[in-house]
Amino acid sequence: MAKNNSSGRKMRKQELLQKIVEFLQQQNKQSFNYKQIAFGIGVTNPSRRLDVLNALDELVAADDITEVDLGKYKAKSNRGVESIGYFVRRSNGKNAVVVDDEMIMVAERNSMHALNGDKVRVVVSAARKGQDPEAKVIEIVEAKDQQFVGTLKIDKNYAALVTDSKFLAADIIISRSRLKGGKNGDKAVARIIQWKDDEMNPRGEIIDILGTKGENNTEMHAILAEYGLPYRYPENVEKAANKIDAGITDEEVARREDFRGVTTFTIDPRDAKDFDDALSIRQLANGNWEVGVHIADVTHYVRPGTIIDKEAQKRATSVYLVDRTIPMLPEHLSNGICSLRPDEEKLTFSAIFEMDAKANVINSRIGRTVIKSNRRFTYEEAQDIIETGKGDFCNEVLTLNNLAQELRRRRYQNGALEFNRSEVRFEIDETGKPISVYFKESKEANKLVEEFMLLANLTVAESVGKVTGKKKAKSFVYRVHANPDPEKIGNLAIIASRFGYKLVTDGNSRTVNKSVNNLLKDIKGKGEENMLSMLAIRSMAKAVYTTENIGHYGLAMPYYTHFTSPIRRYPDMMVHRLLARYASGGRSVDRLKLEDECTHDSDMEQLAANAERASIRYKQVEYMQERLGEIYDGVISGVTEWGFFVELDDSHCEGLVPIRDLADDYYDFDEKNYCLIGRQHGVRYTLGDKVRVQVARADLDRKQLDFALIDDKGNPSKAFHPSGYNKPGKRHEISKKHRKNSKRKK
Repeated sequence: MAKNNSSGRKMRKQELLQKIVEFLQQQNKQSFNYKQIAFGIGVTNPSRRLDVLNALDELVAADDITEVDLGKYKAKSNRGVESIGYFVRRSNGKNAVVVDDEMIMVAERNSMHALNGDKVRVVVSAARKGQDPEAKVIEIVEAKDQQFVGTLKIDKNYAALVTDSKFLAADIIISRSRLKGGKNGDKAVARIIQWKDDEMNPRGEIIDILGTKGENNTEMHAILAEYGLPYRYPENVEKAANKIDAGITDEEVARREDFRGVTTFTIDPRDAKDFDDALSIRQLANGNWEVGVHIADVTHYVRPGTIIDKEAQKRATSVYLVDRTIPMLPEHLSNGICSLRPDEEKLTFSAIFEMDAKANVINSRIGRTVIKSNRRFTYEEAQDIIETGKGDFCNEVLTLNNLAQELRRRRYQNGALEFNRSEVRFEIDETGKPISVYFKESKEANKLVEEFMLLANLTVAESVGKVTGKKKAKSFVYRVHANPDPEKIGNLAIIASRFGYKLVTDGNSRTVNKSVNNLLKDIKGKGEENMLSMLAIRSMAKAVYTTENIGHYGLAMPYYTHFTSPIRRYPDMMVHRLLARYASGGRSVDRLKLEDECTHDSDMEQLAANAERASIRYKQVEYMQERLGEIYDGVISGVTEWGFFVELDDSHCEGLVPIRDLADDYYDFDEKNYCLIGRQHGVRYTLGDKVRVQVARADLDRKQLDFALIDDKGNPSKAFHPSGYNKPGKRHEISKKHRKNSKRKK
């Protein structure tokens, strides 16, 4: 970035505006915050950065530059020329196309009926003064393969799928020959086969009938289908897996290090069936401890290119919904021959550590092994041993816990983040109906296992990525976590300050992370804990898989990978294969091909996480459906232009107070300060405010709860009108009874 002597004198306003525009135009359509722009044009004096911020606001207002995100600016795209982008379709009709990180509106008449995610060619029109630019789709370059979930509506002359999708407002017309046996009211999956320019609705065909709407299996399968995730295993893959034998022969054992005589056990959730990691421990003659992290040797059984491997590669991960696990591998492998069950000989891939009493690693090795687990512990059983000092293998468990605590202490000392947000769980009956809510917390037994898994992952990543001299590291799969956006950390500090907490945002990563950890400790057990810890997580970047090692910010580790869960994650299988290849002197694999696989795995991981959250939302709504009218205390956990979200204190269920129900004023959304502000009375609803609400509506199809504000006397607030009126001049749907009464009064 070019600098000049402008920092030594105050620029004239016109010169400042011109330099900002020129700087952004030279940056290849990248976006920057005001501090980066100030540095780029040579304004290094902090007191003069305010001039830059004011100039940016003026340039945005004049439509000379674009604010692509809160506090992020870039040069305007060339108008009137063709561009390639990705179409964004919304059920509310606000369609758009994303071109070079800029979102440009597209009217339906100009969309060519492109679907969400389609790659399109567009022409962007020049914006009229005071109006946003618009784009017109002129070609669908690449149609994204997608499917839609909804409910079949069938009568004598008409059949359609009424979709649940937030990406499609129109029903899909289905001819009777393409219903696949579906009946009126069935939940089904469909694809669009035609959408003519002059037709309001697309035409499609049914792919699968999920079952009767409202049944638990139907709704869970619908969530998986909504995200394009599989909900059943192909029969041919199951059959192929069932033919695989454990194959622990004398010849195979001879090729491995034998740990069958070493004390070994697993520690897992009580409902777990796939045990993919075990720990062994024994004391050496020199007084040090040998700790083995033993991982199921899945790739010994699943060979590259087989139908089992191809199916696992496509799925990339197991999916964990509220009431079930959809495994990456067939059950014969995941719960059978690969699972490290007690009193059974198992083939493993292991990281072995010699450690002193202070958990310093004296030396380590990685290789294939054979084990025989002595005991299967649940987390609760291991926790009881830690707390009481009594139980099976208590000396071994306590020694491992002491070593893990020292590892954890050093990790936090080095700047690792400590997130301990409790997870919402449901107790469900045999039909899948939620009957109570509880919270899963990570205790010492969980952290014991976690620390040794982290150590194994770090050691494996270092074994390939850490090279000396002029050597070049071979291609590898890393799990990386980028530094957080400084502006998001700044916003977190502002919100935390409203509760009386101070968060350091300047300095190196260790300083900032130490301050975040102190915040997380200070809020422990307080009403704002869940919200602030959630916002802290949101301020961080997402961890992904890649061949480009940039380290793991959250763990404060320069090298990190995933090696310890090959039963449920395909990247771990990739890591196992790369380790075996390189250990035998194999050449580095093709980096570009490996990167494509990493991208796929990251995308599938995100889809699985979205599906898991959707299943939790569904169960939350189902749980609260029987509590309509009940009153709860909560905290405002999110603010949007259409209302604010409230998280209930006792269950962490989240619902929306719609802006349409705030009838006492016209409210504006202040995005920078996370609040809604009444124009007339100045009433504010701000992130973190404590409120009392009543459960007003529970919509299972949309997986959404609506709350109504309650005043101090326990009555519906004047901001909420049950009759159905909202903002001046507008009204939402009201009951038939109310309409009849209105007619009588007239």
